[in-house]
Amino acid sequence: MQTIKKILISQPRPSSEKSPYFALEKRYGVQFDFKQLIQVVGLSAREFRLQHINLLNYTAFMFTSRTGIDHFFRLCEELRVTVPEETHYFCSSELIGNYLQKYIQYRKRRVFCGIGNKFDEVVPIAERQQEKCLLVCSDVHNDDIVNLFAASGVAIDTCIMYRTCPVKIPSKELRQYNMAVLFTPTGVNALKHNCSDYCAAGRVVACFGSATAAAIREVGWTPAIVAPTKETPSITAAIEKYLMQRLKEEEQAQAKKTANVRTKDKKK
Repeated sequence: MQTIKKILISQPRPSSEKSPYFALEKRYGVQFDFKQLIQVVGLSAREFRLQHINLLNYTAFMFTSRTGIDHFFRLCEELRVTVPEETHYFCSSELIGNYLQKYIQYRKRRVFCGIGNKFDEVVPIAERQQEKCLLVCSDVHNDDIVNLFAASGVAIDTCIMYRTCPVKIPSKELRQYNMAVLFTPTGVNALKHNCSDYCAAGRVVACFGSATAAAIREVGWTPAIVAPTKETPSITAAIEKYLMQRLKEEEQAQAKKTANVRTKDKKK
């Protein structure tokens, strides 16, 4: 059993020094390194054309991330497509909707936002206006949103404008970490791609989300930590619980070892 000293967090470094990660570093003497295991790469205009999609055939575009918005307008520029002023935009949250101001003149009659990263509230709007929608997404996505709109009779297609790819990190570098904390199935696949034997020699993986946990099991590993739970609603709370348990086990093992040495000395 390895002592947990170096932990890989597969997310960008927190901007605030008040992050719980830094408190755990001081409390347990561990080191967190923040490295993204995946990168987003936009499709080229040539790759996009292979999907045989005419953007001007749609009356509304749908976004679930700011990344999707960036690549949509990038491709529009590369393809020399001018989006009509009357086009509508459906976004999964107000935060994403507000980001559209970077590219268009924001008007509430053009931009409709869901609540809690869900489109349920805007489905009736799309149905009433008889929209023909195009969902902008990555190569890794599910069909829940498409099914939601299609169930109400809204015409909707999907369009891949960017893809997620593993960041190349040497396996030797990854093996230096006693724990890797993963947040997405694509992150799991990236770690497996770069270091197929990561979970050997006592190294462990932790994860946030049931889909990520399932992906870990699919590649043949067993997650040591799965969050959120009622007891540990955040990944930092789950890591702390695990570190406390490991510290307790190490102290017990050391106490047992010391007791055995003393017993041997007495026998001598």
